Amino acid sequence: MDTTTETASESMTAGGYVHGYSGREARRLGDQADALAALLHEGTAYPAGSRVLEAGCGVGAQTVHLVARSPGMRLTAVDLSPASLDQARARVRASFPEARVRWRCADLRDLPFPDAAFDHVFVCFVLEHVPDPRGALEALRRVLRPGGTLTVIEGDHGSAFFHPDSAHARAAIAHQVALQAAAGGDALLGRRLGPLLGEAGYGRVEVVPRTVYADGARPELARAFTRDTFTAMIESVRDEAVAAGLATPADFDRAVADLRRAAGPEGTFHYTFFKATAVNPR
Repeated sequence: MDTTTETASESMTAGGYVHGYSGREARRLGDQADALAALLHEGTAYPAGSRVLEAGCGVGAQTVHLVARSPGMRLTAVDLSPASLDQARARVRASFPEARVRWRCADLRDLPFPDAAFDHVFVCFVLEHVPDPRGALEALRRVLRPGGTLTVIEGDHGSAFFHPDSAHARAAIAHQVALQAAAGGDALLGRRLGPLLGEAGYGRVEVVPRTVYADGARPELARAFTRDTFTAMIESVRDEAVAAGLATPADFDRAVADLRRAAGPEGTFHYTFFKATAVNPR
């Protein structure tokens, strides 16, 4: 494995990550990736020898699944955070000690690669945190060879439905959306992913919804996604929401408790991700 991290840019120029960089958040991202691997990575595999860029690899939660499905690819994983890259390297090494990954610290809008450097680009849960997602997509198109493919996966918090219904829980989700917007992101980006790709100059754009539904008949999924992924993500902004005057501590705690009820034996939870593929036509 290539364990060198090459630093290109360490400034926080791509907006704030509203969920923070704690160990708890790293575990949540891992839980999310593992719970949704089959759903999100189905149909994504790259030929041996192909040059693949994972843009915004974070702590490597998705990287391990890319490596598992495409062991022969030549992967370069990029992120803005040196600490996240260190965690990503350790995560991949633990699961795939023979994997060859080049790690780079860089801003997606100023990538340190020549034009057409990659055959494929993979981006998952990144654009929602970028103030200018179209600009980021245009920057990625520069380093993608003509005819090369782009795969993008994003969620949309407006697609969250659950039972028992709770006004407190719906309000807390809205608070998370507002806080992410204040940080320069868009937690509702999934619904406009297709148009964004077209505006950024990509061709043959296809967007497919990938829906998660968990209930009492799927207890492991309810635990891994409803409770440990989505509810944990909402809970992570509790202090920010209270400090901003969006909610009282009691109301937010009630919201989290109600979301956990949706992960229980009598609860249900629905969420839609959007997976898009496109081609660089130039």
